[in-house]
Amino acid sequence: MSATEVETTSSTADLPSGDPVPSSAAPAPAPRPWPSIPLGAALAAAPSQTDAFLAHLQRCLQTPSGVDTALLFVCYAARLSASVLEAGTRPALARRARALLALAAALPPSAVLVLPARLLPSSGSALVLELARRLRALSAMLSDARTFLRLWGLLNMYFWARRLVVRWRESRARKQQGEKSDEKGVAAATATGADDPVETAISWAQLGACVVFQSLENGAYLSSKGVLGWPAAAQRRAGLWSARFWAAFVGAEVGRLVWEARRRGRRTRAERFAGGRTAAEVQRDEDDWSAAWRKALARNLAWAPLTLHWSSETGLLSEMAVGAIACVPGVIQMRDLWARTAE
Repeated sequence: MSATEVETTSSTADLPSGDPVPSSAAPAPAPRPWPSIPLGAALAAAPSQTDAFLAHLQRCLQTPSGVDTALLFVCYAARLSASVLEAGTRPALARRARALLALAAALPPSAVLVLPARLLPSSGSALVLELARRLRALSAMLSDARTFLRLWGLLNMYFWARRLVVRWRESRARKQQGEKSDEKGVAAATATGADDPVETAISWAQLGACVVFQSLENGAYLSSKGVLGWPAAAQRRAGLWSARFWAAFVGAEVGRLVWEARRRGRRTRAERFAGGRTAAEVQRDEDDWSAAWRKALARNLAWAPLTLHWSSETGLLSEMAVGAIACVPGVIQMRDLWARTAE
């Protein structure tokens, strides 16, 4: 869970207008046939490709956030795979069990039941169920590892609070001194939301929700390992309430994204083209921001039903639904991480 700070897109209609320029691009060349690579060359290139993949993977795992992203991706991919394997195998086993019970019920008490091979579970079904069990165990282990790595999350929240205090002091000093920002300063304030009271209020609400969430999760986790002495009932209540405060953070983040889109759409022409930026630079900035905003919104909209599910004592979603929905932020974050660490 991360509070990604994004801003919103403005329409390309806000760019300066001009006469249409006819395209001078050459006609697209005819598609070339797919080159055939000799088997020997492919085998010779395999070690270097493997080295490149492993080097890229190592770069992904060099930071704590990269490790958490990789664990998130594998955790819920394994959970979804286990649910899919079980869903494809258990109905067949249930049908065989019902056929077996029907056959036994039709026989007299003194009869000897000889089971035909078609009614017995196949070795393939047993292997599939064993694989599903192991994948579920892997998912549980990685989830436990991610919880352990979040034990130090309160330190990050301290520096988050410190940044908010510094931003508030700077904003207050600007108001007291009555300084007038130039175009570049206006654009920077618009980008960061430093002087936006709504943005500031949302940030403080998110910080409070995260502090409570992390404190409750840490207490429940450490108690489950015997480090603290919370009883099992208190651990369960702490787990539920930590998920509820996480849900509050996610809701605030969705609201912040919507507010950012609205605020960014109200920017003036001077703010958009501050610093002498060209139309191409503004368009590139809009495209980059729009892509980041959509991904942030998709991530948080995926987390929203999951936090509500974990906030309920009985749960709201099936195991397959949990794995499938959680794979959305996992895939988005893993793709971003892979792109950032590319050479």
